[in-house]
Amino acid sequence: MKKALSFCILIAAFLVFQSNTILKKVPRVLVFSKTKGFRHNSIDAGKIAIAKMGKEKKFLVDTTENAALFTSDNLKQYAAIVFLNTTGDVLDNQQQTAFESYIKAGGGYVGIHAATDTEYDWPWYGKLAGAYFISHPVVQQARFVVKDKKHPSTSFFTDSIWMHKDELYNFKNINPDIKVLLTIDESSYEGGKNGKIHPFSWYHDYDGGRAFYTSMGHLKETWTDETFLKHLYGGITYAIGKKK
Repeated sequence: MKKALSFCILIAAFLVFQSNTILKKVPRVLVFSKTKGFRHNSIDAGKIAIAKMGKEKKFLVDTTENAALFTSDNLKQYAAIVFLNTTGDVLDNQQQTAFESYIKAGGGYVGIHAATDTEYDWPWYGKLAGAYFISHPVVQQARFVVKDKKHPSTSFFTDSIWMHKDELYNFKNINPDIKVLLTIDESSYEGGKNGKIHPFSWYHDYDGGRAFYTSMGHLKETWTDETFLKHLYGGITYAIGKKK
């Protein structure tokens, strides 16, 4: 009887240990959406969509607009930090230092749409994000060209052309080290200013970490677009550092 009881206790302890081990392996993502300039009305839709994605794809999601959470100790728990339509100067000097340390320690960054309309006076961030926003024409449909089908964010595309409606950013200070995933064909819409090569989504290893950016995500309806959500999920998996 005692042996049977001891065996049961060992089994229970093993199951608890196994459960805790599994929980520790589940990546956690922080979605940060503080704004100090224009505020997109799609932010809430973005939070809901990423939280749903996390539930379905087995990663944990925290959301915040509190920059005080950008401390070295707190950021350590996250596999990736998502800048969701942030605008303006959203982090102070200490918070910037903590975020830089996080990336240098191997952390992941995901920038969505207005993330490039953020921290213009912080060159390190501009290189991480990959570019800065400069202007945009009216919202309209355009032809997107898939340049790289090997990345998790684009590997599901069966065609090289994708017609998509969004706010079509023009960029400045484009980091030459980014690896372009999608470009936008300026002949397919009005108001493009980046010329023949107009990057719209990209990734790169940067300063010890991983960075993914997509300029899509302006419209509320984009956050129910399955193609966009697959694209974004692939970018998040890259930033987290795990395979699909």
